[in-house]
Order: sequence, then structure tokens, then C-alpha cells
Amino acid sequence: MAYRSTKTYGHDLGLSCAFRQWRADSHCQLIHGYALSVKLEFGANQLDQRNWVMDFGALKPIKQYLTDTFDHVMLVAQDDPHLDRFVELDKHGLANVQVVENVGCEAFAEMVFYEVDQWLKVTNHAPRVFLVSVEVREHGANSAIYQVE
Repeated sequence: MAYRSTKTYGHDLGLSCAFRQWRADSHCQLIHGYALSVKLEFGANQLDQRNWVMDFGALKPIKQYLTDTFDHVMLVAQDDPHLDRFVELDKHGLANVQVVENVGCEAFAEMVFYEVDQWLKVTNHAPRVFLVSVEVREHGANSAIYQVE
């Protein structure tokens, strides 16, 4: 691969979500939240007619996906033993609960990776442009990266 470019949706975007890692043996088993940051790394072997890897202006649907998925949302793992209680909160309008396969930065990076990868394919950006990695950051000290080897 010859070229790479990155697009970051920073903490200032306000992707403020809550979740808990119910399997944790620490305070992470409690509901807590972050304004997440998401960094997308794109690759290409050839630049487009504008000499770009990726036209960042075309990423509006990705920004909307991130907002819909992570902004003012409570993400709950589908196997959380208290899932029914969280769903009740949603039914009463007390939380915007989204049930996902897994929670945590690693799981969120994987979720975003496959969403963006699929978007690249259906919008005909692929195969010239491909997704190299997705990094999801809770704050300055913690992040996780997902990439396909």
C-alpha cells in the first residue's frame, strides 16, 4: 500500500454514550460513559483524480452513523444479565438503549470498522479505497484499534 489518510471524529463531536462491562471485576461493571473519539484510517494504492485517498466530504453518512450509534445512547451487551432492566428504561423514555453484541472500545472499533467497510463497498469507493483500521478512544489514555490482518 502506498497511501494512507485518516479522518478523526474527536471527543468534541459529543459522541457521549454510556455502557458497562458486566463481566469486569472492577468498577467498569458499573454504568459509566465517555465522549468517544473515532479515528478512521483509509488506504489506497492509487490516488483519485484530486490526488486524494478519500474524499472526506463524502463521509457525511459515516458521521451520521456515529452520531446515531453513540450520541446520547446507552449501549448494552446482548448477553448482559440485566438486559431486561435496561430495555425497561428505554420503554419508559429514561434512556436510549441500543442492544449490541458486545461493549467496550474493542467491540465499538470492530462495529465501526464493518459499518464503514460495508459503506465503502456499496458507495463504490472500494476496491480503490479500503479501510485499514478504526481506533476508538475513551479519553487521552485509553483506546482500542481494530484492523483486519
